[in-house]
Amino acid sequence: MKWNADLYDDKHSFVFQYGENVLELLGVKSGEHILDLGCGTGYLTSEICKQGGVVTGIDASADMIAKARDSYPDIDFVVADATAFSFEEPFDAVFSNATLHWIKDADAAIKQIYDALKPGGRFVAEMGGKGNMHHMVAATKQVLANYGYDKVDENNPWYFPSPAQYAARLEQQGFRVTYMAHFDRKTLLQDGRHGVAKWLRMFGPSFFTAVPENALPEILDEITGLLEPHYNDNGQWYTDYVRLRFIAIKE
Repeated sequence: MKWNADLYDDKHSFVFQYGENVLELLGVKSGEHILDLGCGTGYLTSEICKQGGVVTGIDASADMIAKARDSYPDIDFVVADATAFSFEEPFDAVFSNATLHWIKDADAAIKQIYDALKPGGRFVAEMGGKGNMHHMVAATKQVLANYGYDKVDENNPWYFPSPAQYAARLEQQGFRVTYMAHFDRKTLLQDGRHGVAKWLRMFGPSFFTAVPENALPEILDEITGLLEPHYNDNGQWYTDYVRLRFIAIKE
């Protein structure tokens, strides 16, 4: 997936802003070596650094890493895939915000993270959980089906597990899950009604790979219309986010 790093910071900054309180779970200790997996444009990576961590940020998007390096030149950022990375020295902790639901091969990512940690190291993360964006996905599937596009499920880029599903994967790899929460979090879309189309263009372009660009505005408008009863709250539009947050320890 091709990311627009400037648009991400400008219109979708809620992604890392909500991640700030995930850092409280991380509980950075001065001098700890911490990996920020899926660091995006580096905002939370810089916060870890401010709290005393010796931090490295990785992201699969070269555009995101370029923006992070430009914004925080004193921090080490690396282009790397979450399922295939390696460092010479293990980390005290791995932190991840709003990234793991993009990784369909969850077991490969969990193994990489386990191998990257010191014994007793912790894996602290938040991701989309079961039910995340239910209305958005349902409306998108309905409208695309009406236009004859029948491979929507194949183009769904996300994995939104239940607590039980992800805890089982963590435990199977050797982690001990010490905390897990699954909760609703209505999230404000910038630009009101237009925020739905902008959100889908930013995060869900794979749904529309077969749609000609000139047909896309009409389709996005119909999706928005279906979502209005669920998303429009007195003129403010909110997505139906559901989050999964956890702490896991490498035994």
